[in-house]
Amino acid sequence: MRPLLFAIALAAALPCARAGVTENLATSAIAMSLGNAVTADPPGIESIHFNPAGLARLKGFNHVDTAFVASIRNPNEFHSAPDIDIGGFKDDPINGKHSGPVRQAIALPFVGVPKARLPGVAVPGLGVAWNAPDSRWTFGTMVYLSQAMSMDRTKDPDDPARFDGRLVQLQRLVYLSPAAGYKISDTLRVGISVPIAYSNFAINTDYRAPNKLLGTVGQLQKGLCPDGNGTILDTLTFGLCGGGPDGMVDPFKRAANIDFDLHASFDPTVNIGVLWEPRPWLALGAVYQGGTRTAYSGNYSFHTDPMLRAFTRGLNSSLLGPVVGAVTGLPPDIPEYQTGNMMASIPFPWRVQAGVKIKPLPFLQLNADVSYADWAQWKEITFRFDRSIKMLELARLFGYADSTKATFQMGFRSVVNFGFGAQLFVTPKLTLRAGFEPRKSSIPGDKMSLLAPLPDTRLHSLGLRYRFDNGSELNLAASYLTGKYNIPARSDCNLNCDGFFNVIYNPYAATDVAGKLVVRYAGLSFTRPF
Repeated sequence: MRPLLFAIALAAALPCARAGVTENLATSAIAMSLGNAVTADPPGIESIHFNPAGLARLKGFNHVDTAFVASIRNPNEFHSAPDIDIGGFKDDPINGKHSGPVRQAIALPFVGVPKARLPGVAVPGLGVAWNAPDSRWTFGTMVYLSQAMSMDRTKDPDDPARFDGRLVQLQRLVYLSPAAGYKISDTLRVGISVPIAYSNFAINTDYRAPNKLLGTVGQLQKGLCPDGNGTILDTLTFGLCGGGPDGMVDPFKRAANIDFDLHASFDPTVNIGVLWEPRPWLALGAVYQGGTRTAYSGNYSFHTDPMLRAFTRGLNSSLLGPVVGAVTGLPPDIPEYQTGNMMASIPFPWRVQAGVKIKPLPFLQLNADVSYADWAQWKEITFRFDRSIKMLELARLFGYADSTKATFQMGFRSVVNFGFGAQLFVTPKLTLRAGFEPRKSSIPGDKMSLLAPLPDTRLHSLGLRYRFDNGSELNLAASYLTGKYNIPARSDCNLNCDGFFNVIYNPYAATDVAGKLVVRYAGLSFTRPF
């Protein structure tokens, strides 16, 4: 039990470096080296995740230790459109800038995301399985990360990408996965597992609102009070300059910082698999991995910068400003900090995967899989707060009536993906592997954001297996995933539209955003019988 608890703690503390919407990237060294095309050839104890029916192929008592290392890079470039005009403001300071280094965050169960940042991470895990002599049943459990994404841009405080996620962390750690495989016949096996996960969801982002109405207000201020100081006339009317120099509105300035940290301690799903091996050279497999609607709870913090606080204070200190505020629903005052409790219901999508294994030659095996994940459930994500958020009350003017919640339009879609793998049996002890996955993104091009910058990608993998005389097995794998995106100005209203009502959320209004995603990772597993 001590090694098991130790692995659980480390796996939670050092999550895999993955960005965007990802599945199966670092669950098994065997699977990653074969392009995750292993449904018809499940990888031993790791079958608990990929196809629990594969457990029924094991004999005796087995143990597997796994480890993965990974790093991610996500450079971005920002270029303003030639006709950019945000209510009269035309010089965005991020124009021509590049985003800085990306690091990986750490999510600890019951703690959240501490401040330590790493250029890469290591992910350990383990599993056990046992089969009694002459029994058709095999039982097992495993600790692993079924899914994660991690984007941390806090190293550079002026990183232009900070306005769409300084920190984004989504982690699903399976800490217990009771599983059973049953051998119906020599050719047919079935299995089931119940992964029980600790889930963590955290976002920290700087906020700005390059909106035309705010720009127009800023230009009016420049005309009425160029130095930022109000006048008697201003005080007797609407108080546009009553906030002093701090209250001068600039749509390109940071307006606030938002921090969410949520978790769910007990989040079970179910995996059901079948494996049919009618011939030594042919096998077919299928698995259903159930989803859930995870109920998260946690805390929030809104830190509002002086610009909005001073502007609101000046507006309400004038003669007619409070009338305007009452009509438009603006708050009478905005505190610098507002904290409290929050909750969210975030889907973890179900997915199905099917595959075939053929062995056309004694020394060659080919695998192919097809999968479907129901990411269309991520149309939007709503966060609910325990009270009205004063800063969000400013959005009432744009039609956002409920300031006790914030909704992010995600617009994800469900897609079909394929995976391919090959094994070359060089000797009875040595096997070489290669895998390829052309991964179609679940995020449409007009819904992309830097919160989840995952375009269509290509995953290339290499690996090997070495069998020892005592029956132990060492598996090594290395993978490289890459993809590019180029989002023209005004083409993506999750990122760079500049319409009057595009407030939540277009931080790069009228700006071209181009970038790429590069993930490098390697893994190993060591399996031994007892």
